[in-house]
Amino acid sequence: MALYLKAAEIMEKVEGKQGALKTLVYDSQFKNIKQLFALVCETQKFSSILQEIIESTKLLRHTKLKMPLAKVLVYDLLIGQGLKCGGSWKAMMMKHRSRLQAELARMKVKQKVSRNEDLLPCSVKHPAGDQLPRYVRVNTLKTTVEDVVDYLKRDGFSYLGKASRLEDLSLKDRYFLSDLHLPELLVFSPKTDFHDHFLYKAGHIVLQDKASCLPAHLLSPSPGSHIIDACAAPGNKTSQLAAIMKNKGRLFAFDLDGKRLATMSTLLLRAGVTCQQLANQDFLKVDPDNPQYKDVEYILLDPSCSGSGMVCLQDNTSADQEKEQARLASLASFQLRCLNHALRFPRLKRLVYSTCSIHKQENEEVVAACLQQNPGFRLVPLLAEWPERGLEPLPQCLRASTAKTLTHGFFVALLEKHSEPGNTKQELVVQRSGPEVKPRNLPSSEKRPAASEEDSEASETEDRPTPVGGQTGSKPNNKKRRKRKKKKKGAETAE
Repeated sequence: MALYLKAAEIMEKVEGKQGALKTLVYDSQFKNIKQLFALVCETQKFSSILQEIIESTKLLRHTKLKMPLAKVLVYDLLIGQGLKCGGSWKAMMMKHRSRLQAELARMKVKQKVSRNEDLLPCSVKHPAGDQLPRYVRVNTLKTTVEDVVDYLKRDGFSYLGKASRLEDLSLKDRYFLSDLHLPELLVFSPKTDFHDHFLYKAGHIVLQDKASCLPAHLLSPSPGSHIIDACAAPGNKTSQLAAIMKNKGRLFAFDLDGKRLATMSTLLLRAGVTCQQLANQDFLKVDPDNPQYKDVEYILLDPSCSGSGMVCLQDNTSADQEKEQARLASLASFQLRCLNHALRFPRLKRLVYSTCSIHKQENEEVVAACLQQNPGFRLVPLLAEWPERGLEPLPQCLRASTAKTLTHGFFVALLEKHSEPGNTKQELVVQRSGPEVKPRNLPSSEKRPAASEEDSEASETEDRPTPVGGQTGSKPNNKKRRKRKKKKKGAETAE
C-alpha cells in the first residue's frame, strides 16, 4: 500500500503545482523509483478520464477515499497491471470493480473507440511538454557556469556555445548550449534526465523551467538587500533569489502549507542557501509595519493561480464553464488582495508579480486594477527582445508559452515605485507655478533641469516668492531711499 500512498501524495502535489512530476518522484526517496514513476506518469496521463469515472460512480462517497488515492487505485485496477496491494484495500476496490468497469466501457461506446488510449485527447497522446527543452539553472552559490560546462563536456555532452535565436533551443541527443536570455541557464534536449546526476544531487544545478526563472531574474535584487518571497514553496525561485543576492542580506519566505515549507527547507539546504528566514504563515496576515520588515525593498509575488500554463495541467480544465469562471474570479480577487498588500511595505522599491496562468483575468486584469488603486507605482518595460508580450493595454509585461517561447505558460509584470505618497501633487504644483515666478526670457545656459524626486522639496523652497512685508524685504528699500537723498543733496551743492 506504500506505493499507492506515495503515488497519491505526488499526484496531489503535481496537480497543486507544487513541483514537477519527475522531480517530486526522485526526491521522494521511495525504494522502487521506477515503479513509482511509471504509476504516477500513467495515472497523470489518464487523470481526467479517471476523475470522470470516479465521480460518475460516486466512489469517494462509498469508500471515503480522497481523489488522488482513488485515481492511482482505479488506474491500476482498470487500466494498469492490476492492484499490487492486498487486505482490506484490495477487497474494497474489488467490491466496486464491476461498476467502475461498466463506466469505462460506457465512455468507450460514447466516444466510439475500442482502446483505453483512444480516450485520450491528442494533446495528451503527444504532450507539448515532451517537446520542450530541458532547462537547467546553474546554482552560482556553489559553482559557476564555466565549471558546470566543463564538467558536462567531460561527462560526454557536446557544448554548442550561446544560443543566438529561439530556434537554436531545439536540440537532440547530448548537445547543449547557453540560453540567449538568461546567463545562468543551460539548455538540453527534451529527454535529458539529470535526477540521478551528481551535479543535481550536490545542488550545483537546479531543474527549473525557463519561464519560472524570469521573475527572480527580472527582480534582480542587489546583494545585501532585504527581500520577501511572498508565496515561496516549493522554493526554486527562492534559491534563485539567494543566488542573485549572493547569500548576503535577508530573504523572508512565507508559505501557508507546512508540508511544502518543510520540502522547501530541504531544497534550500541542498542549494547552499543561508540568508533565508522561513515562516509558515499567510502572507496576507504579515504586518508591513512590523520593524523586522522595515528595510524590505524587493518582493517576489507568485500567488496561487489556476496553473493553466503548466503543460501537465492544461487538459484538466473544468468542462463546466460557469464553474471555471467563478473559480478564476475567486483566484483573481485573491491575487489582487495579495498584490495590494505587498505594495504596503513602506520601503518597497520593486515588485515582481507572476503566475503560471494563461488567463487575462489572473494576469493583465489583476495588474491593471492594482495600478489603478496604487498610483504611486508604475510598470517597468521588460526584455525588449522577448518574443511574447503582455496583452493590450499592458505590453510592458511578459508572457510565455510552449509555441512562442518554448516554455510553460507564464506571465510576469514588474512594478516600481515612482513617487512617495503626496509627491505627485507637489510636483504638479511646482510645474504649474514655475512660469509665473521665473523670468520670461531666461538664457538657456541658466535654465535649471526639472526637479527630481529627491530635489522636489528644495526646489519648492527656491521657487517660493519672497515675502512682501517682512524684514528681509524692507532693508533694500531703505538703502535705495538714502542713496536718492544723497544724490539730491549733492546736486543742490553743485548748483
